[in-house]
Amino acid sequence: MKDTEIEFDADDFIGAVEVVRDHVKGKRKITMRTSKFALPKKPAPMSPKQIIALRQTLKMSQPVFARMLNVGSTTAASWERGSRKPSGPALKILRVAQKHPEVLMEPQENDALVEKA
Repeated sequence: MKDTEIEFDADDFIGAVEVVRDHVKGKRKITMRTSKFALPKKPAPMSPKQIIALRQTLKMSQPVFARMLNVGSTTAASWERGSRKPSGPALKILRVAQKHPEVLMEPQENDALVEKA
């Protein structure tokens, strides 16, 4: 096995820390042109069984689950039947909810409080 030598440039490191510091203080905007970071991979597809398991873990009905995801209840039902597949932003939200289900439960500014007996 070949040993790989890692180059460390302290000036680059300090520069990167300064960029982050300035961004946090609101002095600098980080853009795709000024940043060097890896873009996240596309989320892996979810099977109908995985979507059903997520909804059941959250103890939600299909209409409530759909509302939390900001999709129509027919859309959520079609994902569970396998007649449609979530993609793009919906798939990303499902994957985030799978790892951190509490994010779906966090109230947002414009949320209406709904209470049913």
